[in-house]
Amino acid sequence: MFNRNCGCNGTRHVTCCPPNIMPTQYAPARVSPTNEVVRTNIFNTVVPHFHPTHIRTVNRHVTHNQHYYPVTQSTEDVFYENSRDCGTPENPNPDCFPLRRRGFFR
Repeated sequence: MFNRNCGCNGTRHVTCCPPNIMPTQYAPARVSPTNEVVRTNIFNTVVPHFHPTHIRTVNRHVTHNQHYYPVTQSTEDVFYENSRDCGTPENPNPDCFPLRRRGFFR
């Protein structure tokens, strides 16, 4: 018996049996990455910006202080005078004479 739809490729010596239909198997699901669709909404808004300018004129007066330090020099001569009452030749003061003994002129 020859059946063209049995998958025997047209050969007469092969006996073809009806296929066994097995229960349907389910493989794990394959999930593709999410395709992102961007929907853009454009809202036009006008914002007025004001940039005021104020011009101030500054007149700057600069005072230059000049300092001078003159130096003067002076000489001072100091004289000391010592007066002693040495008495009279008749009645001399013993603390006046002789001055050299007391170490006054060393």
